[in-house]
Amino acid sequence: MNLCLFDGPERPDLLPFTATRPVAAIRCGIRTLAEKWEAALGTSATFKTEDYLSALFVTPANGEYLMIHGGLMPNAQLVCEILGLKAGQSLWKSGQVMAYVGEATSAFEESKFEKTESKAEGILQIKRPWDIFSLNDAAIRYDFAELTNGRTSAKLGDSNKAINLENIFIEESASVQGAFLNASSGPIYIGADAEVMEGSLIRGPFALCEHGGVKMGAKIYGATTVGPHCKVGGELNNVVLFAYSNKGHDGFVGNAVIGEWCNLGADTNNSNLKNNYSAVRQWSYVNGGFEDTGLTFCGLMMADYAKCGINTMFNTGTVVGVAANVFGAGFPRNFIPDFSWGGAHGFDTFQLPKVYEMAKLMAARRNVEFTKAHEDMLKAVFDLTADYRK
Repeated sequence: MNLCLFDGPERPDLLPFTATRPVAAIRCGIRTLAEKWEAALGTSATFKTEDYLSALFVTPANGEYLMIHGGLMPNAQLVCEILGLKAGQSLWKSGQVMAYVGEATSAFEESKFEKTESKAEGILQIKRPWDIFSLNDAAIRYDFAELTNGRTSAKLGDSNKAINLENIFIEESASVQGAFLNASSGPIYIGADAEVMEGSLIRGPFALCEHGGVKMGAKIYGATTVGPHCKVGGELNNVVLFAYSNKGHDGFVGNAVIGEWCNLGADTNNSNLKNNYSAVRQWSYVNGGFEDTGLTFCGLMMADYAKCGINTMFNTGTVVGVAANVFGAGFPRNFIPDFSWGGAHGFDTFQLPKVYEMAKLMAARRNVEFTKAHEDMLKAVFDLTADYRK
C-alpha cells in the first residue's frame, strides 16, 4: 500500500515550523515523524501538504493510499489497527480522523468512509510547537528501542565514564572521547559519524544524530535531540534541534525548539521560567496574539533560517519566525515576525535577495545546494507572512 502523511487541521497551530515543512517532517525524538512511520510500515512516505512545498517534499500521485495523520507518532497497537484498514475504511480517536484508505488527491469526506474507533492507548501527537520538546522524552525512548533492537553498540572507549552503559548505543563510525555519559534517567544514542568531544557531560534521554557534534565541555540535560549535522556547546536542557543548525558556544538554551539552518551566536541565552512562576504565554499565528501554553517551563521557538548575534537574550516563550535575524543589546520582543532584521531597538524587513545570499553561503559550508525550489518556498512564506511585519 502506498503511504501518504497528511497535514491535519492543527497545521497552522504549529507555525512557524510548518511554514517550511509538512507536519510529518517535524523531528521529535531521534527521527522525524515521517521517518518513524516509514520504519514502522517498511515503506517510503509521501506528503499531502501545502502546494508551495510540493517541489521539496514528495507528494502523492493518483491512486489509493494509506492516509495517516501527519502529527501522530506510531506505537505497536496503533500500527496494528492502521494496517488492518481496507479501502473505504477510516480510523478515529476522540472525534479526529487518524487514518483511512482512499484517494490521496481527493478531499476526505467523512460520510463516504466506514468509521472505526481506535482502541490504542498512549498515542502521542504533535499539536502545538511546545509539544515537540514536551514529548521528546517519550519519542527518544521509542526511537532508541526501534533503532537498537537486535543490534550491538560500538565499544565506548576507556577515556569515557558511563553510568548504565547498557542504555547507551553508539554507532560504529561515531567518535566519543573523554566524555561523561549518564543514561540512568534515559537512553543515550550517538549516531553515525557524530562526535562527542572531551569534557562533555551528557544526561539522557539524549540523541546525537548522524554527523552531529557536541563540543568540548558541553553540559546537556535530557530530553535533548541534536539533529543531523547540528553542532552544540554550552548548556542545553530539553532542546530539539532539527538539522544543520548550530549552537556552538557557551550560553543556556532550555525547553526550546530550533529549526533547520539556524545559528545562535556566542553566549546566546533564553529564559525558560518566568520570575513569578506563572504559566508561559506564546505567540499564536492563528489567533494573532499570545496564548497560554499551560507550561511553567517554555523557552525559545526558532524557525528555519533564523539567526541571532552574540550575547542575544531571549525572554520566556519567545517565537522567532522564518529567516529572522536578531542582534543588538537588550531583550527583543517575544514575537519576532518572519523575515525581520533587528532587535530590541526595532525591526526592519530582511529582504529576500539578502536571505537567499545568506542561505546559499550557509548551505555551501555544509556541501548542500540551496536550489531554486528553496528560493520559491521562502518567497511563498515571505508573501504569506507579510501582514505580521506591518
